Amino acid sequence: MRAVLIKGGIGSADDLYIGNYENPTPSKGEILVKIVAAGVNRLDIMQRSRGPPALPSASKDILGVEFSGRVEGLGEGVSDFQIGDEVLGLAPGAAYAEYITVRSGTVMKKPADLGFVEAASIPEVWFTAFQAIVLIAHVTANDTVLVHAGASGVGLAAIQLARFLGVKTVYATAGSDEKANFLSSIKNGASHAVNYKKQDFAVEIDKATNGKGVDVIVDFVGQDYFSRNINLLRTDGRLVLLATLSGKEIPNVDLGPILYKRIHIGGSTLRTRSLEYQAKLTSRFVDEVLPYIKGETVEESPLKTYLYTVYPWQDVAEAHKDMEANKNTGKIMLRIV
Repeated sequence: MRAVLIKGGIGSADDLYIGNYENPTPSKGEILVKIVAAGVNRLDIMQRSRGPPALPSASKDILGVEFSGRVEGLGEGVSDFQIGDEVLGLAPGAAYAEYITVRSGTVMKKPADLGFVEAASIPEVWFTAFQAIVLIAHVTANDTVLVHAGASGVGLAAIQLARFLGVKTVYATAGSDEKANFLSSIKNGASHAVNYKKQDFAVEIDKATNGKGVDVIVDFVGQDYFSRNINLLRTDGRLVLLATLSGKEIPNVDLGPILYKRIHIGGSTLRTRSLEYQAKLTSRFVDEVLPYIKGETVEESPLKTYLYTVYPWQDVAEAHKDMEANKNTGKIMLRIV
């Protein structure tokens, strides 16, 4: 089969190329999928530039953790899928390819009203947002929520999930006026979005809440935002860390507010979770969220997947450059043909 590979194993976007790779064969409990589309995610950039993760089940050579396609092979013991089924799913790696083998428990049947590209844009970002909003922060309709990087795939999903759960006020940050305006304009979008490059988000949200702050913050930035996040949180507030883009270490932190405001700090990754956990998450997501996600052109949909650009996989380098430049509002996708 053909797959997107990296010259030398680690490199820049320009080191990505389509080459030949051994065809995968499904083992017990796995299915073989002919991929139609794959999503581009921040962790793909990290793997390309730093090397593959220390996961025994992840491909050491091929990027990509979410995909859609058609089932072309069944491993021993698989009974919940048939040859020809249209599916979407989560993988520890290897989705930038013509074929992939994955555990059947992390695969979902594609809703008929979602296209393949739309379907492939869902697993990684919506699962991550579901973890943050539902499983870690336990968001309820009475909460006020702040989502950083609101125009990213996870950010957009988290904002919509909070509103889906009945939250009336969801704040968001974004890196441009255009992105901030977009977040405020979409159905079930942000109540108020702040361009963090022009304004201090902490000052603006403090004003907007009349000094009361928020109950839940979903953050990808880490070091640069930590103290301001803590100060914005109300008593019994919850901070969910999904990445540390500005750094992992936080010097000279005042722990006092964490104690006297009884703040809960949680963190999570998805790729390093066990297959059993991911299968349970998949099952719950299918029951509670997937039926409500539609394409962005479906007006009545409470939840939408937003696409920024769809590249043919021959242009994978341009897709990575777009993500590295933070150009996207919504998902960057690859069509595997």
